[in-house]
Amino acid sequence: MNPDELLTTTRTVRKRLDLERPVPMELIRECIEIALQGPSGSNRQTWHWLVITDAEKRAAVGEYYRRAVEQYLAGPGAAGKLHADDPERGPVQRRIGDSVAYLGERMGQVPVLVIPCLQVRNLPAGNQAGLWGSILPSAWSYMLAARARGLGTAWTTLHLSYEQEVSELLGLPEDIRQTVLIPTAYSIGTNFKPAPRQPLDDVLHVDSW
Repeated sequence: MNPDELLTTTRTVRKRLDLERPVPMELIRECIEIALQGPSGSNRQTWHWLVITDAEKRAAVGEYYRRAVEQYLAGPGAAGKLHADDPERGPVQRRIGDSVAYLGERMGQVPVLVIPCLQVRNLPAGNQAGLWGSILPSAWSYMLAARARGLGTAWTTLHLSYEQEVSELLGLPEDIRQTVLIPTAYSIGTNFKPAPRQPLDDVLHVDSW
């Protein structure tokens, strides 16, 4: 696929993750190798990539994620509760809410879980955008590379409600901070399409607001 198609059809995949088909580690390594070409502030490259394939550890991480999803879905900001009165966006949001709940129950069954991390002792009081900007673009590059190889992924962060517990479970050093949890599996079908988005002119500001 061409770059524009790749960029506009790399979707969050939850219900269409193939939970039964193993994913070769070599494919994961290829995706991370590409992700390492992402930007890194001052070229520090203080990133680390945690790949979880062990069934027991996946299940344990999945349980923390399930708890976090349960709390999230009960709150007023859950995706399925947003834009409830909007006839166009409401049904889309409810479908997203359903898929979040679906993945919440199955995260621990996904063949590969990937957690990009940063080595940082203390979180700065000011410009954290610069800090996280040294890993989050690489995480997105990983997802693009996965899509190009027939793999589905999802950008999830709810497990960070239990970041300390997950760190202890996986033996992370104290100066390693987790960013996102990316479930990775072969996708059931690859015919993903661009998602509905707000019109460009509603969000574009030139020279001033």
